[in-house]
Amino acid sequence: MSESKPHVVIIGGGVCGLYAARKLTQAEFEVTIVEKGEGFGGLAACVERHGNFYDLGVHMLQEYDREIFEDCKEMMGEERVPVQLDARIRWAGGYYRYPLQFADMIRGMPPQRLARCVLGLFWAQFRNKVAPWEPRDCEEALQQLYGTPLYEFFFKEFTTRYWGMPPTQMSANFVRRKMPRLTAVDAIRKFLAYLGIKEKPGRSTQSALLEETLHYSREGAQALPRSIAKAVEKDGAQLVPRHVLRKVGMDGGRAVGVAVEDTHTEESREIACDEVISTVPVGALLGAIQPAPDSAVNDSVKELRYLPLVAYGLLVSKPRVLDALYVYYRERIFHRVGEPKNAGLAVKPEDHTVLIVEMTCQRGSPEWEGDPAVLDKIYEDLEAEGICTADDVVEVHMHRSETAYPVFALGYEPHFERVYDYLNGLPNLQSVGRQGGFCFPGMHSAMRIGADAAERVIERHRGES
Repeated sequence: MSESKPHVVIIGGGVCGLYAARKLTQAEFEVTIVEKGEGFGGLAACVERHGNFYDLGVHMLQEYDREIFEDCKEMMGEERVPVQLDARIRWAGGYYRYPLQFADMIRGMPPQRLARCVLGLFWAQFRNKVAPWEPRDCEEALQQLYGTPLYEFFFKEFTTRYWGMPPTQMSANFVRRKMPRLTAVDAIRKFLAYLGIKEKPGRSTQSALLEETLHYSREGAQALPRSIAKAVEKDGAQLVPRHVLRKVGMDGGRAVGVAVEDTHTEESREIACDEVISTVPVGALLGAIQPAPDSAVNDSVKELRYLPLVAYGLLVSKPRVLDALYVYYRERIFHRVGEPKNAGLAVKPEDHTVLIVEMTCQRGSPEWEGDPAVLDKIYEDLEAEGICTADDVVEVHMHRSETAYPVFALGYEPHFERVYDYLNGLPNLQSVGRQGGFCFPGMHSAMRIGADAAERVIERHRGES
C-alpha cells in the first residue's frame, strides 16, 4: 500500500465494479478486483460452448448516459454492433410492443373490457392528481397507476408468477422503482395537466423508451465487460478471478483489508487496502465484516432477499425464429425469450440460431435444479408458440444466478434502512450495484453507479491530500 497511490479493493467483477475500476485507474489509483467466477462480467457474462455465446438474460449497452456510452464505445471498438430496440409482449393472442402502447390495448381487448380498462385508467390518474393517496402494497400501487380493471386483467397474474408471491406481499416501492408506465398513462396525465390538474412529482416511474438504439456484439453481452477488464488491466489494475470474499478487516470503524479464498485450491490471501467497494450481495458483505455488525443489522440483512434466475441457452437448427430481440410471455413456463442473433450475435453454424430462455424460480426448485421435466415443458411451450420443437434443438446449456433480482417484499424498507444506515457509517467502505445496493439498475445504470462510487473515493482522497 502506497501513500502516494491509495489502494482500492473492489469485490465483485460485474460491470458496476469494472467501471468503478475504470474511473479509479484513470485517476491513477492502485486497484484490485476480486471476482468469484472464472471470468468477469457478472450478469452480463456469457457461457461459451463450441464457439457460441450464451448470455444470462438480455444485456445491451444504452446511450442515455453519453459519457459512459462514448467511453464504452471507444473500449469496444469494432466489436460494437448497434441495433434498434424491438421488444414484444405476447398478450391477448398476439405480439405487442414493449412497453405496452395504448393502441395495443385497443387491438388486444374485447370492446367491453377495453372500455372498463380505459375508464379505470382514466379514473386512477384523475384520482392521483385530485386526491393522491399512499398505497400500502404493490397491488394498490399498480391499481393506483393503471386502474383496477387493467391491473386485474394484465398485471396481477403475471406479477404473481414472475415474483413467486402475490402483489399484496410486495412493497409499493417495487412499482415506483421498477415498473415502467404505459404510454396511455402519460397521455392521460398530459390531458389532465392541460385541464390544470397537476400531479405531485415522484409518484411513479417514467415510461420506458419506445425507440432506442442499443449496442451489442457478435460475441454476446460479455464483449463489453471483457473490453472494460482489458482496459483497466492495461492501466494497472490487478484482476483476481476465482476468489471469494471471506473477511473485511475493520480497525477504528474503517476497512483496512480483505481476506479472499481461491475457489479451486481453498488457499487464502490477504490484501491490505485504503478503500473497499463491494458489489456482491449485501448479506455476503456483512457476513464478512469483522468485527461483525450488531445483531439488529444482521437480522435485518436476512430480510433482504433475492430472486434467482435460470437461463437455458438453446442452439436451434433454424436461421431465425423470432421477429424481435426478445419477447415477454405471461402464460408460459418461461418469462422471456431472447434471440441475440437478431442483435448481431454470430452463431455457428450460420444457418442456426441461439435462444435464451429465462425464468425466475426459487433455489432448490425443479427449474433451479435443471429437472428434465422443466426442459420438456420448455420444449412444449416453445412448440405451442410456434418457435421451435424439441427436434430443432441441437444443444442446451443451463446457467443460473442465485441473486439476480432484489425482492421488494412488503415491509422490507425498515430493514433496508437499518442495513444501509450501518454501511453509510463506514467511511471507506461502499456497497453498491444491483446486489450490493439492493436496487434494479440495468447494465448502463450499473456502470454509472460504479463511476459514482469511484468518484466518491477520488474526492475523499483529494480532500485528504
